[in-house]
Amino acid sequence: MSGRSTDISSAYGVAAVTKSDSTVIPTTRALWVGDVSSGGGLAVRMANGDLVTLAGVTSGQVVPLQVDKVLSTGTTAASIVALY
Repeated sequence: MSGRSTDISSAYGVAAVTKSDSTVIPTTRALWVGDVSSGGGLAVRMANGDLVTLAGVTSGQVVPLQVDKVLSTGTTAASIVALY
């Protein structure tokens, strides 16, 4: 299961995420959402390839998902940080 972590320890690194429908990022442990003033939608591609849009994400929320894309289409949340 390449690209998927089974480690449940805390994050060891962070990186700002630029929403993109084409850019693949290293698989995350989680995402931190800093701002949802323009809505709380978070559209992602999971590490296994599934696509999902989460509605109602709140500012300051840690979303514990292993993703390799944060999609521009469908994501209204901003200031997203990948936790590794």
